[in-house]
Amino acid sequence: MVVFETDRLVVRRLTVEDAPFILRLLNEPSFLEHIGDRGVRNLADATQYILSGPVASYEHHGFGLFLVQLKDGGHPIGICGLLKRDALDDVDVGFAFVPESWSKGYAYESVVGTLAYARDTHHLSRIVAITSPDNVASINLLVKLGFYFDRMVLMPGDKEEVKLFARRLGKARA
Repeated sequence: MVVFETDRLVVRRLTVEDAPFILRLLNEPSFLEHIGDRGVRNLADATQYILSGPVASYEHHGFGLFLVQLKDGGHPIGICGLLKRDALDDVDVGFAFVPESWSKGYAYESVVGTLAYARDTHHLSRIVAITSPDNVASINLLVKLGFYFDRMVLMPGDKEEVKLFARRLGKARA
């Protein structure tokens, strides 16, 4: 199910057929370093990750992490979407992309679309984002998108604090 499209991207719900891509993405060194080890080591783990994470979130909240793929060729390049974490008062935006798609504006494009989706479809007025303190690329992207540093937070199960950024969303389009 397509959630939204941009000039270059299709953003859609994840399905179990996306397990090979999720297996690769979640084991990228950059993902492990900046986001964390999700324990996904094979296709069965990736399928379970999709079902218990994004698919369960779609059913419970109406949103979750989505697959980002190129319009031209349909190749998956990352994930982007909305997460409702018990430890945070607000919904947060999350994103991760394979290295060959970095520095091409895809993350920016997909997060802009996700923020519009959050505002227009789910009527959210505030969005947060968390990132490791040393993830300079994500911090720079969040600042470019109009997020401001709010505070350091310790997420359940983590040993180190992460940076929490926040942003108010404008009024929904009529």
